[in-house]
Amino acid sequence: MSSTAQRSVALVTLGCTRNDVDSEELAGRLAAEGWLLVDDAAEADVAVVNTCGFVEQAKKDSIDVLLEASARKGEGRTKAVVAVGCLAERYGSQLAEELPEADAVLGFDSYADMSTHLRAVLDGHAPASHTPQDRRRLLPLSPVQRQAGAAALAIPGHGAPSSPTTEVVDEPLDGPVPASGPRVMRARLDGRPWAPLKIASGCDRRCAFCAIPMFRGAFVSRRPHDILAEAHWLAERGVKELFLVSENSTSYGKDLGDLALLEKLLPELTTVPGIERVRVSYLQPAEIRPGLLDAMATVPGVVPYFDISFQHASAPLLRSMRRFGGREAFLALLDDVRARVPQAGIRSNVIVGFPGETEEDLDELEAFLVAARLDVVGVFGYSDEDGTEAETYAAKVPDLEVTARVARFTALIEELNLQRAEERIGETVEVLVESLPDDEPWVVGRAAHQGPDVDGVTYLDPTEFPGAAVGDLVRAKVVGTEGIDLVAAPC
Repeated sequence: MSSTAQRSVALVTLGCTRNDVDSEELAGRLAAEGWLLVDDAAEADVAVVNTCGFVEQAKKDSIDVLLEASARKGEGRTKAVVAVGCLAERYGSQLAEELPEADAVLGFDSYADMSTHLRAVLDGHAPASHTPQDRRRLLPLSPVQRQAGAAALAIPGHGAPSSPTTEVVDEPLDGPVPASGPRVMRARLDGRPWAPLKIASGCDRRCAFCAIPMFRGAFVSRRPHDILAEAHWLAERGVKELFLVSENSTSYGKDLGDLALLEKLLPELTTVPGIERVRVSYLQPAEIRPGLLDAMATVPGVVPYFDISFQHASAPLLRSMRRFGGREAFLALLDDVRARVPQAGIRSNVIVGFPGETEEDLDELEAFLVAARLDVVGVFGYSDEDGTEAETYAAKVPDLEVTARVARFTALIEELNLQRAEERIGETVEVLVESLPDDEPWVVGRAAHQGPDVDGVTYLDPTEFPGAAVGDLVRAKVVGTEGIDLVAAPC
């Protein structure tokens, strides 16, 4: 069992779809080095756990998975468990010290040579644990000066980038990606008819509650031809829907000299053979431009799906969060969206319990949510995050009160989202089929306004859609709801 070709690895992915991309890039690198990719961590020589370090609950979940995987060592094939991902990058040697059950804790800089590191772990020579650093400091402060330095920096999910340039991007995006274009470094880990596609990494915003820029770094866009090459690669493997992901998609192109670059890229992605739908995620309300709204509303193949990060609606509290906007501005933005696409899907997240949050702030948030008619809203209770500005704030809301506010707004939002789903009865939708009847008596898919995993699904009766296959797009009419999920029948 000494050769790499005889060794197997399983990637266990936690957290967001950005981590899914990172895991598939790691899988591609390892497969290229001769590793056998297996689905079940218990059947692998080494389990690589791609952790999440976003909020306190995500950290706990990551540690639980690491402990669970470590507990299986010696019982089956598994000989080692390695932590990678955001938690490993953020805490590094501290995590290794507090979690000796993990055989190695590796940061982003280890990804390019992961095969060597895993061989060393299995041979009993684990590499030194990652030493955390503020990754914002690894690139120039000025966005337009970053691309040259980014080529030498480990940026998960960016694959093997094409040659960088510090010049303003003015290259045409039309035409096919040349055969000699950038190499795609990725291996699919599932058979889903949709796939996340990373367009950028990092964030330049300084939200007081968020630690992500510290361990994901400054904002860096992928070059359009790298993205297009990966889109072609995904389409060749049966992907029908591209889900564009980043920490802040509205900033795409600013370090390439063109803030309108996403609007130019979207039409190119929709013309990739085999791609039926393109979906954009994570829009910052303060950065949304009319041109981007127009492109998302009018380019054929781009679904009218608006994932907008509001976080709250009280203007004073948003200022304390180091964010912009407020109830009236946000409602005006939603009016702009619906003026272009009346049936647009709109989702968001909100934080309650932020330091200094008052009943007046909560009333403002409630008024916004009632008026906004959002399809899906996630509710998070505030918790201090290491190294953030808000960690130093006074006027902390007690934990029990934070829990109560989460419960209050969860109940409100559940009712509002149910109402929004019922408003869609009678609409004609186009459903991407994702699974066929097995344990449940339904064909399950997603309408254009439903994002992957967290935004609900659409149920179809298989007797009414005979011959439906995974990856098909079928037209249907919404005839009922199951919670926020829809039930649809033939038009």
